[in-house]
Amino acid sequence: MDLADALGDNQSAGPWPSNPAWPGQPASNSAWPGGQPASNPAWPGGQPASNPAWPGGQPASNPAWPGGQPASNPAWPGGQSGGNSMWPGNPSQPSGPGGYGPGPAPVPGPAMPSQPKKKLVVPYEELLPQGVYDKLLITITGTVKPNADRFTVNLSTSKDIAFHFNPRFNDYGQKVLVRNTCVNNIWGKEEREVQKFPFVPGQPFQMKIMCTNKEFMVAVNNSHLLAFQHRVKELHSINKLSILYDVTLSGVDVEKMP
Repeated sequence: MDLADALGDNQSAGPWPSNPAWPGQPASNSAWPGGQPASNPAWPGGQPASNPAWPGGQPASNPAWPGGQPASNPAWPGGQSGGNSMWPGNPSQPSGPGGYGPGPAPVPGPAMPSQPKKKLVVPYEELLPQGVYDKLLITITGTVKPNADRFTVNLSTSKDIAFHFNPRFNDYGQKVLVRNTCVNNIWGKEEREVQKFPFVPGQPFQMKIMCTNKEFMVAVNNSHLLAFQHRVKELHSINKLSILYDVTLSGVDVEKMP
């Protein structure tokens, strides 16, 4: 795998069914049109005398209407009947065919607890409960200290260092990148060959370590750097990440690639 890939009511319904000859005139006022029965000299204005604020689509008992709201439901319109104070969104409200709408809104579940924030202090340690495995990706972002001598990234078992990654900025006057394994307190053969030393004192970096079934592959700043074949074969036993010495950290992420 290439590490570079690892982003309503009837008052407004008209015509009024109780007055079949209307609009224009109630049946008892045959001399009308004038738009007004004799007992209401100020009409037409669309308003019987007993409701001085009408028309507005509102009986006198509901002074705030029209607004789509009966007096007993001051917060309506909002899609709410008097017995369902949280509708829509109340699962007790009927829905679907024969109900009031397409269905109740889903009731949110309890909030998921947030992950505890990592303390990115060097020396840094993080346990890997499942060990390492194929397609496990570790991403480390940070900055090399201005006067750095070295820093180290270790992947370890409970007693051995399975992968020791150790950039050195002044190893007898040379910049070298040492990789090794320590088993039973005995260091193995060092690997030092690398085409490019990618770390610069005082400069930020991003390092990715991907585990496969046969090796650790390392990329720095989106460029493949090296591969280190497994010397500790029981990958599930490699269950601790450590970062040491002359770096400051801004992020450490552990994930499984698809």
